Amino acid sequence: MRIFFTGGSGKAGKHVIPYLIEQGHQVLNVDLTPLKNPKVDNLIADITDSGQMFNAMSSYTGLHELEAGNGVPKFDAVVHFAAVPRILIKPDNETFRVNTIGTYNVIEAAVKLGIKKIIIASSETTYGICFADGETDPKVLPLEEDYDVDPMDSYGLSKVVNEKTARSFQLRSGYDIYALRIGNVIEPHEYELFPHYFKNPEVRRRNAFCYIDARDLGQIVDLCLKKDGLGYQVFNAGNDHNGAIVPSRELAERFFPNVPITRELEEHEALFSNRKIREMLGFKEQHNWRKYVQLD
Repeated sequence: MRIFFTGGSGKAGKHVIPYLIEQGHQVLNVDLTPLKNPKVDNLIADITDSGQMFNAMSSYTGLHELEAGNGVPKFDAVVHFAAVPRILIKPDNETFRVNTIGTYNVIEAAVKLGIKKIIIASSETTYGICFADGETDPKVLPLEEDYDVDPMDSYGLSKVVNEKTARSFQLRSGYDIYALRIGNVIEPHEYELFPHYFKNPEVRRRNAFCYIDARDLGQIVDLCLKKDGLGYQVFNAGNDHNGAIVPSRELAERFFPNVPITRELEEHEALFSNRKIREMLGFKEQHNWRKYVQLD
């Protein structure tokens, strides 16, 4: 597939794009900073500028596409990861503006240009625990996609708005638009942090102990690209298990003692549930933390 990928130079994107290329896709990275990968074409563009998004999405990806002489090829899919990645990088109003207006612009351009597969990056922060003021309990566990998401911060709120934007455009177009609630992204070198997490599990409470290996996130995006006909969908993008050595029920009882558990949990099943992507997309994780962390 010919893929228009925004934000591919970021923490997640720089691992997802190589995975997509390995699957045979052609990727144009649209970002404010180029991705240094010889197999990727880059275009510097600002997602908050609607005109730039329409223009970029209807352009060549590189000089090689001029050779065919058939005009500009059409993108098969849009993957939208570009965003201010969390609170406390820019002022709250700017975080909200960039993330919401940028997402509107990207989805609008894609729909109006007839690109029928759109995947956007939402976030675990929509569940309201991560950037809460003080220690906040979720309403139920495990966290699943039918949860009434209720963040109190500008970043999490921007992602909730983006999900609503995606749903609106899906209703008017009938295209496939999938929103990935991406868990705490872990790059390969970051597994060195896990022994500290295991000794101090409380530091992971705000993430509900979730993680997603950046390479497994690549697989999830690829599965979304290949799965047609689902309309509008939200998927938790996380690995199978918690980023903790404590069994799931014990973890919940220790750190969320007042929160109802709505179903039986497997011994180490993630409290940030990925059951939906396993059942609907066929996700099979390749990078469980146990492959990379030596326990004493």
